Amino acid sequence: LPGLHIFAIALALEVSVGKTNTVMALNNSDVLLPCTFTTCIGFQDLQFTWTFNSTEMIYHGRIKSKSSEPFLVGRNPRVEFVGSTTGKDNNISIVLRSVEFSDAGKYTCHVKNPKERNAQHNATIILTVVHKMVETDNTVTLIIVGVVGGLIGLLILFMLIKRVVLFIIKKIQDGKKECLVSSSGNDNTENGLAGSKAEEKAPSKA
Repeated sequence: LPGLHIFAIALALEVSVGKTNTVMALNNSDVLLPCTFTTCIGFQDLQFTWTFNSTEMIYHGRIKSKSSEPFLVGRNPRVEFVGSTTGKDNNISIVLRSVEFSDAGKYTCHVKNPKERNAQHNATIILTVVHKMVETDNTVTLIIVGVVGGLIGLLILFMLIKRVVLFIIKKIQDGKKECLVSSSGNDNTENGLAGSKAEEKAPSKA
């Protein structure tokens, strides 16, 4: 049934490694590998593992319930659990100590929840190990932003000047129209008066 299908989707287990699935670390430094999971109906005897390149297990933990923290089943000596599942987020992140170039690769966080009929889900994060962190040169970006901002400013200024000029021209044209109307009215009046005077001055017939 459609209703049951939607209900099943709502209860689905989800695992996430954050907004980005890539991490860069400096050689011989410690790096955080984030992972969280969500489930609408809670969990019981949940198991989670971290694997390297899909084959080597580097951490294995188990959580009895929401009220208890995870306990270790097995791990690589260089891996430390730094998450917590009794708070708001079900955080099962780990830290990899003293990374080497050989540690670069795919790290998969896998979760299995028996309470959801052994529902399983995973998410992968890609680790890159570098010899030196390269600082990003933002000079070109700043120049481009400055030029674009300047062009936008000039366009706005041009539009304002255009409006002012059009307003002035309109006022001048309206003034000329008023003068023409006034002049036309005066001419007609004078012509009329002149006509009247001519009639008055006309000699009377004997």
